[in-house]
Amino acid sequence: MATPQSDLDKRKQISVRGIAQVENVSNVKKTFNRHLHYTLVKDRNVSTPRDYYFALAHTVRDHLVSRWIRTQQHYYDKDPKRVYYLSLEYYMGRSLSNTMINLGIQSACDEALYQLGLDIEELEELEEDAGLGNGGLGRLAACFLDSMATLGMAAYGYGIRYEYGIFAQKIRNGEQVEEPDDWLRYGNPWEKARPEYMIPVNFYGRVEDTPKGKKWVDAQTVFAMPYDSPIPGYKNNVVNTMRLWSAKSPCNFNLQFFNDGDYIQAVLDRNLSENISRVLYPNDNFFEGKELRLKQEYFMCAATLQDIIRRYKSSKFGSSHPIRTSFDAFPDKVAIQLNDTHPSMAIPELMRIFLDLEGLTWAQAWSISTRVFAYTNHTVLPEALERWSVSMLEHILPRHLQIIYEINHHHLQNVAKKWPGDGGRLGRLSLVEEHGEKRINMAHLCIVGSHAVNGVAAIHSEIIKRDIFRDFYELCPEKFQNKTNGITPRRWLLLCNPALSDAIAERIGEDWVVHLDELAKLKPLAQDAAFVRAVQTAKQENKMRLAKQLEEEYKVKINPSSMFDIQVKRIHEYKRQLLNCMHIITMYNRIKANPNATFVPRTIMIGGKAAPGYHTAKQIIRLICAVGNVVNNDPIVGDRLKVIYLENYRVTLAERIIPAADLSEQISTAGTEASGTGNMKFMLNGSLTIGTLDGANIEMMEEMGRENIFIFGMTVDEVEDLKRKGYNAWDYYNSNPELRQCVDQIQNGFFSPNNPDQFKDLINILMNHDRFYLFADYDSYIKCQDEVNQLYLKPNDWAVKCIMNIASSGKFSSDRTIAQYGREIWGIEPSWEKLPAPHEPKDEESK
Repeated sequence: MATPQSDLDKRKQISVRGIAQVENVSNVKKTFNRHLHYTLVKDRNVSTPRDYYFALAHTVRDHLVSRWIRTQQHYYDKDPKRVYYLSLEYYMGRSLSNTMINLGIQSACDEALYQLGLDIEELEELEEDAGLGNGGLGRLAACFLDSMATLGMAAYGYGIRYEYGIFAQKIRNGEQVEEPDDWLRYGNPWEKARPEYMIPVNFYGRVEDTPKGKKWVDAQTVFAMPYDSPIPGYKNNVVNTMRLWSAKSPCNFNLQFFNDGDYIQAVLDRNLSENISRVLYPNDNFFEGKELRLKQEYFMCAATLQDIIRRYKSSKFGSSHPIRTSFDAFPDKVAIQLNDTHPSMAIPELMRIFLDLEGLTWAQAWSISTRVFAYTNHTVLPEALERWSVSMLEHILPRHLQIIYEINHHHLQNVAKKWPGDGGRLGRLSLVEEHGEKRINMAHLCIVGSHAVNGVAAIHSEIIKRDIFRDFYELCPEKFQNKTNGITPRRWLLLCNPALSDAIAERIGEDWVVHLDELAKLKPLAQDAAFVRAVQTAKQENKMRLAKQLEEEYKVKINPSSMFDIQVKRIHEYKRQLLNCMHIITMYNRIKANPNATFVPRTIMIGGKAAPGYHTAKQIIRLICAVGNVVNNDPIVGDRLKVIYLENYRVTLAERIIPAADLSEQISTAGTEASGTGNMKFMLNGSLTIGTLDGANIEMMEEMGRENIFIFGMTVDEVEDLKRKGYNAWDYYNSNPELRQCVDQIQNGFFSPNNPDQFKDLINILMNHDRFYLFADYDSYIKCQDEVNQLYLKPNDWAVKCIMNIASSGKFSSDRTIAQYGREIWGIEPSWEKLPAPHEPKDEESK
């Protein structure tokens, strides 16, 4: 008779991870030892944990390589339409776990390392995050790459290989301090340099008129060196490519120095051109019109377009000789998606290639170009919109400025035809802003140069049409679409929350991993006591693990049965971390006023980085830390309220925090957050949301029902009304005693006794020029938080709502988003077919 199994053994058997095959395990062990020996040149006596991490990464990468080569061969043979996703940011996080899961080799690697006496989780901790993004926009690009590979699309992500990604945030004495993120210090096992595809990119110079047309001459050249990283689809043997460009100085750089005999200086100055790919600009939702940033944008676009055209000309038969001489088929073979306006220089650059190098007429070039490009808008905040000064463009990219003027000329002729004599409209629709310093509005360029323009949530796409791009919508309504953002369920459920994934897979199987709407099958199970218990247990395990980690790191005792109330995102006034802070102060004041009353205990965690130059955001961090300091050290409060500022929030930390959350804070002023994607991650992991009717929160509510989400605050229309009537913060201050007490405490130095004036700037903003109307939503927010408390006292009712959240999150898979981009913008059908595995014959061979 079989021995009774422990719960853990039973769980392992039905785990989504599957059971490790003996031959795979011994294979992994062999490969691991081979890499330790031949790649890292170490033996077990002198190997460090980092050596073991690299040996494991190379072992896993070996499993990718044949699939990667096979996939690219398959694209050559089939010559499908290719999608090029252009983004200046890719917030990838770590690759090891994700790769093992997508290849289905996690349990084999796990078991192999266990047999070798190593702890795989310990090794995973040694991988540096690839932090080549600021926040939502860069993480969206990463989720999209995962989905395009999983849906079998011939897709390429193009961007910049920043030597320094988003800074590491340290909190010292309650203040943010930035440290450089030297993520390549130990090397990156996932990338492969491709020097054979190095591409020249030009800057400066002047434009000459020749008999054959315009010619850009006397330019300075920088080389773009491609580094390829594999993007594996989920268990379909597809591996796509992310190609990031690094700037290299040409060998003949700065000849006059050599001729002057200052050879040393000439070599040192090579750094100047290589600075282009040195560092990611750390601004989120803010435009800084710096020369280096413009160079980064153009560098990425110019290198990428040359690469796209090379691949177009030589695709089919794997021949490297150009076989396509006509560009008529270009729009049938190429789709280019612009992730915000950062890659907008791709539009004049493609026109320049067509006109000056390939000899097309303007009409031909423009017709092809507009059918290829599509533009995604990510924000309506005016300070975020890119507007490059004409003088800077003229200096750095003289030919491109000419082309932009010509685009504008044809565009405005078009407008004048439709609305004769409407000078006001002509001014509003122009690509050139004439008031003050002359600037080019890059969003206008993108709209005019694309066949499709989309927002990233239903409400955002409506605001675009009726507000910031209203005139363009009236000019060409057929261009405007919505594509609500999504997140990849591989990283954001399967990888980060194995306990919940197993509980789900036990009940409804594993199809949900690639068809997330299958989670709807969980709805009836919200009434199943055993399943409710399983979900509660998974959440409690995640909370205990996080509590243990936070206690070690922050030396704050955490009550694991308290409500984990979490707001993690970039620090920005519109995201209203200050409103959250005011709720903390209000809770604190209530406990102090009535210490013997019953309170629902909360651990409130706030995390996120502030742009280094954003003074107000840095003050918000200081205030939260100062409030936390008072709250956490007040014996009367005890464990009923704790505040933790999560240092250095990043993808890897999100993967630990989100599965442990009870309450997700999505509290931006209605009409300011284009979509949000963190909101979806919390929902998928069984957290309840307190939020405004903004961004994708609205669609989340539609999917789950209003009874399963805590909605408060003004709607977009109410915000507009308030703006029209005039907002006066003092009215709210004078009429709400709890609000007044909060503000007075901040103002009078209650939280900063050593520096009573510490937060006077914040108070001045709140009282006199608050663009985001915190006080107008304060009362509604506090009342809503009281409702949250009431529900938390009924753990079963709470858990039922959690399950309804999970079961309603199918729509928010990036697979759905990408399928819609494919069908409605790119003209590409998603496919759930598997490619043959490396050991299987190709389709043709098996026939």
